[in-house]
Amino acid sequence: MTPTNQLRFAVNDIINTDDVSPSRVPLALLGEFQKDVADFLKGSNRDVDPAGVLISIEKGSLALVATGGLLTAITLWTDLDHLKSTDSLNLIDPKRASVVERWQSIAQKNPHRRYSVFDQSGQVSFSIDSTSNFHRVEDVWVYVEKYLHGTIVDMGGNTRPNVHLKLENGVTLPPIASTQDLLAQGEQNRLYRPALLHVTAEENLLTRELRNLNLLAFEDNQPSYNDDEFNQMVERGTKAWADVADATAWLENLRGNHA
Repeated sequence: MTPTNQLRFAVNDIINTDDVSPSRVPLALLGEFQKDVADFLKGSNRDVDPAGVLISIEKGSLALVATGGLLTAITLWTDLDHLKSTDSLNLIDPKRASVVERWQSIAQKNPHRRYSVFDQSGQVSFSIDSTSNFHRVEDVWVYVEKYLHGTIVDMGGNTRPNVHLKLENGVTLPPIASTQDLLAQGEQNRLYRPALLHVTAEENLLTRELRNLNLLAFEDNQPSYNDDEFNQMVERGTKAWADVADATAWLENLRGNHA
């Protein structure tokens, strides 16, 4: 979903045969809906600061249009993408998942209640009514063996030796259990330097999260260049192409590109 600087949150219901609207809405519903919208925007990590969000109330259903501070809320837009699938509650921010579950629980008890979230173009991002089935998928963890590349930002420990590795994408993994013997191997200082670690772990098949990491070995991460090997390759290539007068023409002919 393309980030924009506006999201529209709408709730539909019928109260005493009349549609809910800005001019007719129960005070309790207005308060609950406003809080839910604020919680959804903030998430657990306050992706959006409510102080920087302006709200307008639209006619029709009760709709709160949030504007401001949304473009940089990366996880907000990622979560909205996930919510295109009903089995996505494991994948989104826990606070947003709680809002979705609360809306769904209310809608399942009230066939007139419907919640919708729209982007700036007016397209529905997701909606919830009495037939919705947003749910969590049971976590499945499997044993894996991996090579992880990143930067070691901490290592050591007297009773529980471990390594802290920051991956190239900026994510710092949980501590990787090790032994003092493994940490003492080699003469080079590994701290704050690129490293390639051979580890075992448990991996979540849904989220790809890793847990219970154990270090097997530090692998060689230094690319090497051997002048003699390079010269030998050049020599072999020169001999192989010695009988070809025009390498470009030979290649074009091989490709079938005839003049």
